[in-house]
Amino acid sequence: MKKEYIVGAEKSLGEIIKDIDLIPFFRSAVESGIPCVMLEDSRGDVLCHWGNPSGEGMITLRKPVYLEGEAAGYVVVRGDEPSRSRIEAAAELILNAVNTILRSSFKSVLATETHMAVVDQSYNELLETNRRLQLSEGRYRDLADTLEKQVHERTEELRQALATLLHQEKIASVGQLAAGVAHEINNPLGFIVSNLNTLNQYVSRFRDMLVLYRSAFENGEFTDENRALTRRKWGDYKLDFILPDAADLIRESLDGAERVRKIVADLKDFSHIDDGDRAGVDINREIDRTLNVLTHEIPGDAEIIRDYRPLPEFTCSPAHICQAFFNIILNALQTGKEGLKLIITTRYEKDFIRISFSDNGPGIPEEITNRIFEPFFTTKEVGKGTGMGLKVTYDIITSYGGTIEVKSVPGSGAAFGILLPVAKKENNVIREAV
Repeated sequence: MKKEYIVGAEKSLGEIIKDIDLIPFFRSAVESGIPCVMLEDSRGDVLCHWGNPSGEGMITLRKPVYLEGEAAGYVVVRGDEPSRSRIEAAAELILNAVNTILRSSFKSVLATETHMAVVDQSYNELLETNRRLQLSEGRYRDLADTLEKQVHERTEELRQALATLLHQEKIASVGQLAAGVAHEINNPLGFIVSNLNTLNQYVSRFRDMLVLYRSAFENGEFTDENRALTRRKWGDYKLDFILPDAADLIRESLDGAERVRKIVADLKDFSHIDDGDRAGVDINREIDRTLNVLTHEIPGDAEIIRDYRPLPEFTCSPAHICQAFFNIILNALQTGKEGLKLIITTRYEKDFIRISFSDNGPGIPEEITNRIFEPFFTTKEVGKGTGMGLKVTYDIITSYGGTIEVKSVPGSGAAFGILLPVAKKENNVIREAV
C-alpha cells in the first residue's frame, strides 16, 4: 500500500520545538535574575521550564506564541511585583527568541515533510522540488544566521542590563555612605560654627577694651579715674571668664576641624580616588579604612574585635576590594542585634589570604543560605535593599580567583569566609598587622 504523507499537516507546538533548543535561553534568563521561565502549549501543558515556579508574591506574565496565525502556546515568565518592568522586558526578549526558534524549526519540519512527499514523484517534479528545497535551504541558512545574531544581541542586552544593575548598587552604597559621612561631619561643624560665633563676640569685647586702654594712655598718664573705668569695664565684659573660655573655644574648634579632616581623609582612603585600577594593598589596612567610613553605622554598644596577622601584599583594585568588605560589614552592623560583636580575622596560609567576618547576630535561615549571593535576593523591606550587595561582593572576590562562603546557625550569628590567592614572588614581603 502506498504511504500517504500530507505536507503541511497541522502540527502541535511540542512537535515542532524541543526543550533542548530553549534551555540555553531559559537558563540565561534565570541566571540574569528572572525566577522562572516556562513554555506551555495551547492546552496549558508545560513543554519546557527553568527556574523555580513557586514563591509568594510572584506575578505571572503570559505571552502568546503564534503558529500560522493561531495561538499555539504561551511563554510564561514569573517574578516579583517590584521588578515588573524588568520582568516584562525579559518576557519580550524571551518571546522573540522562542518565535525565532519556532519559525526556523517549522521551516525545517516543512523541508523534511517535503522531502518525504516527493520520493514517489516524477523526475521533473523531483527537479522542481529540489529547486524549492535549495531555496528553502538558503532561507534556512539566512534564518539561522539571523537567529545567531539575535541571540548574540539579546545576550549582550542581558549582560548590559546586569552591569547597569550592579552599577546602581554601587551608586546606592555611595549614597548611603555619603549620608552617614555628612552626619558625621555636621556634628563637629555645628560646634565649630557655634564657637566661632562666640569668639566673634569675645573679639568685639577685646577690641572695645583695647580701645579703652589706648584712650586712657594717650595723655601720658593713667589716672585714678581711668583705673576705675577700666576696672569697671573689665568686670562688665566678664573678661576673667572670657579669656580662658576663648582658649577652650579655640582648642575645641581645632579638635573639631581635625575630626572633619580625619573623616575626609578616611573617605578618600576608602575610595582610593588617587590610585590606579590595580595596586598592591595591605588587606588589614583596607579593612580598617572600611570600618572608619562606617563609624556612623556602628551601634554604641557594639564591639569590633580585630584579630589581624601579618599579610603579604595583595594586587587588586583597591576600590573594589573595599567595596566587597563594605557590603559584608554593613550587613553585620544592620542586623539590629543589641550588644553586637563583630570579629574580623585575617591569616596567611599556604599562598592564600584567609579573611573571616563573624558576628553574634540573628544569623541566616537555613532555607535561604544558598541564595544570599543571588542577584536581587534580599530579606530587607521593599525600598531598603536592592539584593545586589552580596552579589557585587561575590563577583569582586571571584574575579581575583578567590572564593567566598557563608556559615550560619539561626540565632547564633553568621560567618563569612573569604579566601584570596596570593601571586608567588621571590621576595614576598609580609606586612606587619596594625
